[in-house]
Amino acid sequence: MKRMEGTSEQEREAKKQKLLKELENRWLPYLTPKDAEFHQLWQENYSKLMLREANRIPDFLHKEVQQAFLTLRKHGCLFQDLVRIKGKNLLTPVSRLLIGNPGYTYKYLNSRLFTVPWPVEGSNIKYTEDEIFSACTAFFKLNDYLQKDTIQALNKLHLIKSEKNEDGTIFGMIPDFSKSGLDMGDDIELKKRTAYNLTLLNYMDPQKMSYLKEEPYFGMGKMAVSWHHDENLVERSTVAVYSYSCEGPEVIDEDEPSPEGRDPALWHVGLKIAWDIETPGLAVPLHQGDCYLMLDDLNITHQHCVLAGLQPRFSSTHRVAECSVGTLDYIFKQCQLAMQNVWDDMEPKTMHLRSLEPLVVKQGEEIHNEVEFEWLRQFWFHGHRYKKCTDWWHLPMSELEGLWKKMECV
Repeated sequence: MKRMEGTSEQEREAKKQKLLKELENRWLPYLTPKDAEFHQLWQENYSKLMLREANRIPDFLHKEVQQAFLTLRKHGCLFQDLVRIKGKNLLTPVSRLLIGNPGYTYKYLNSRLFTVPWPVEGSNIKYTEDEIFSACTAFFKLNDYLQKDTIQALNKLHLIKSEKNEDGTIFGMIPDFSKSGLDMGDDIELKKRTAYNLTLLNYMDPQKMSYLKEEPYFGMGKMAVSWHHDENLVERSTVAVYSYSCEGPEVIDEDEPSPEGRDPALWHVGLKIAWDIETPGLAVPLHQGDCYLMLDDLNITHQHCVLAGLQPRFSSTHRVAECSVGTLDYIFKQCQLAMQNVWDDMEPKTMHLRSLEPLVVKQGEEIHNEVEFEWLRQFWFHGHRYKKCTDWWHLPMSELEGLWKKMECV
């Protein structure tokens, strides 16, 4: 599996400025379900986006997952992240929590998040509250459901030859995998690309935000999350998103101009072909309990944003994170490699290097820096946020710090 290569931050900014210059203060067109050409546009240009409406997902799963969101918010487990964008340190408007396989991490915008482990078989995880255990279990169940549903959907869509499913619940979404490079007959490869190993939970209440950016290309209105590709994922892997808008009054401020097209009271996912000004964009409304899948290479060829509605909203974004250098197993193996060149006399400050060969010393120091800057500093930078859910990470991070100190001595 290859790490998904993304353009640099400078290249993205240059492309954005070039696109805005080409627009010359005009809006690009975009379509919503009320437009007659909406489904045709979806079929022809956004066919690898699949919408699973709430009524197609089991009621018991809705109940458990939605209660889990509320539980984590009640216990203060969701946090804004400090990230680095365009050389500036900024707090995200969205509060987040990462849940996933024990020992896994996910890095975005130069910030490494550490999973609150979900209860996989054979794990021994102590949660601070029984309710938090139940919440993590709910997302583990959702993850399993979405993985099976994604595999089934990919296989089904590959076999469908007509342009409309008979039951009408999946519309305009029949990807042409013959051009995608995805061999649907390769079950192992298919499972790799749908083996969600973590979920990034998001929460935002737009009524409590003093400022939200306006969508810059189409005039779609206020954005909770700007246009982007999801990063650090296994190449061509699917991203599955469960959306839950909390119930509450939908009050539109009459002083706020309503964007033409979409209903500003509803949350939407917006899509566009990356750096394209010819193809209209798409704004898909998200109702409570809806789920959407970004299949195959959609996350590479297209960009997406999240358009804010009026109600508070949670989402659970299930990903196949590229974790070749992002797990505890990996970093401990790196430490073992570095420590092979350390002679430890078991006495304080009596450690020595076995070899002074430049390449060996250089490798050891690179690992030393990796442990410090990619793991220890990133973990403690977040303070004690993970203690809200579990103390699972503190023992391995203490062991990692001990190994770092030995490397520091030499």
